[in-house]
Amino acid sequence: MRESDRCVLRERRVRPTPLFSKFTFCGRRRTFRRKVDQQRGGYIDRYSSVLFFFLILIVGFNILDALFTMMILDFGGWEVNPFVDAVITLCGDNFWVWKFTIVSVSLIVLCLHSKFRFVKEVIFGIALIYVGIVLHQLDLIIRL
Repeated sequence: MRESDRCVLRERRVRPTPLFSKFTFCGRRRTFRRKVDQQRGGYIDRYSSVLFFFLILIVGFNILDALFTMMILDFGGWEVNPFVDAVITLCGDNFWVWKFTIVSVSLIVLCLHSKFRFVKEVIFGIALIYVGIVLHQLDLIIRL
């Protein structure tokens, strides 16, 4: 067999999967097969339903946080976070749009990076923090 007749195959694993590719919405990769790839992390095509649950939970708690914050401010309370207080002063009652946008974009970034080290733990931690915030706000509303 001559050298020119042989099939030359390109190594498809030279580069890691990019953040956005043609497989982002229709790919099959849910996890990594190799232990080395699992430890290193990377991007996948499909995400777990547990991750989706926690992301939706955080979005829901974010909406409740904004709603309860507006209720507490109407009852005469004040915002403790100086950054959010500045946004409330600047935007008024429409601060929830800013808050929803910032949290949602951050959750998209965390979801895309969920197979990297400690990102799932960060998402779980954010959910727990929001549970505490919403419970504290409910306690304040009940006492007012």
